[in-house]
Amino acid sequence: MSRLANKLAVITGGNSGIGFATAETFIAQGAKVIITGRNQAALNEAVQKLGDNAVGILADTANLAHTENLVSEISRKFGKVDVLFINAGIAKFAPIEASDEAFFDETMNINLKGAFFTSQKFLPILRDGASVIFNTTIAYHVGMPNAAVYAASKAGLLAFAKVLATEVSARNIRVNSISPGPIATPIYGKLGFPQEALDQMGANLSSKTLLRRFGSSEEIASVALFLASDDSAYMTGAELVVDGGLTLNPTDR
Repeated sequence: MSRLANKLAVITGGNSGIGFATAETFIAQGAKVIITGRNQAALNEAVQKLGDNAVGILADTANLAHTENLVSEISRKFGKVDVLFINAGIAKFAPIEASDEAFFDETMNINLKGAFFTSQKFLPILRDGASVIFNTTIAYHVGMPNAAVYAASKAGLLAFAKVLATEVSARNIRVNSISPGPIATPIYGKLGFPQEALDQMGANLSSKTLLRRFGSSEEIASVALFLASDDSAYMTGAELVVDGGLTLNPTDR
């Protein structure tokens, strides 16, 4: 049985990685999916792969005017939204002493400010009973070196999600978060590190998980599907950590 039949879902940053895998999963479960991204060519390619039940709209999460235009276009063409997956984000790493204002502002503008105003602008077109999902991170839980700005941006997002859940509860809108651990996505290739360094980082992270591997985008998409569907009808204000056991950090391994 299709778990999202006749639903309209919006996924920000849906042209690759977790966003794209979630779009595939939602469509397979009966939804019509609108994905956003900052690159028109990448959006077009993603929509072509996703098929007839996908629509791509160019929008930069960090640009408030883009978000307002996005909401206006969706409202005009498609009506109310049933699922909003705020997935767009960046992961850049640097030691605290090397993190300048431009580095700080770029991360916060996309990961926190962008997510905040995306949520705000979508509120009028969310259907009562809708599901809002945030993509966060376990970096907030583990004190990961070189991740101070990234972790702070996502910690802020987790705090915001709880407040939002409270404020929209009268409309029966549910707000939940997914905090992935190490997931094999294209975002790692955008860090600017040599391949050898990426391979070493991957091996180190994999060794720290109980399951001894990276997760897949599809595994996060399955969790997003659970939160988007009525299977999680009694959940709001929750955070689901999906990290292969990384945050347990057992002492006997």
